[in-house]
Amino acid sequence: MKTGGNLIRLFSIALLGIALSACTSVSVEDYADNKPQIVVEEFFNGKLLAQGIVKDRGGKVIRYFSASIDASWRDGIGTLDERFVFDDGERQTRVWTLKPGVDNTYVASAGDVIGEGEMRVAGNSVFLDYVLRVPYNGDSIDLRIDDRMYLVSERVLLNESIMTKWGFEVGSIMLVIQKQ
Repeated sequence: MKTGGNLIRLFSIALLGIALSACTSVSVEDYADNKPQIVVEEFFNGKLLAQGIVKDRGGKVIRYFSASIDASWRDGIGTLDERFVFDDGERQTRVWTLKPGVDNTYVASAGDVIGEGEMRVAGNSVFLDYVLRVPYNGDSIDLRIDDRMYLVSERVLLNESIMTKWGFEVGSIMLVIQKQ
């Protein structure tokens, strides 16, 4: 009987942890009054340069990269043409399409994004949630990406991304994007 009581206590503690984490989650709306206010069509327009790192699930930096981004808008639709170069010489390209939605949202899509991502904007912040298909051991896996971007000056945006699989963090990305 003692084992059953321990299992019930562990289950109760796990439920409490889930409930507390749900109560403390950060929303893009928490930044609605922050300045400078980001206007997606203005910041993501023209030439941008990004530099960043990729960390494994333990927090160790495993890759470095830089990316050039050509951003433009036509008929209200945004295109972000990203060209990545990693420290090991690997090159990747991702072309995003951004379509305005309602209430400061955008629908974001790209060739290696499964379905569509949801981009929400408030104050100086942009949160983008999507599923990315990435190469892995000769195959591919789908990772949920929680992108959080913060405009810290007129020309500089900080971006942190958490990568998860089945709800578990498997890595993160940190980068700086600068308008040229």
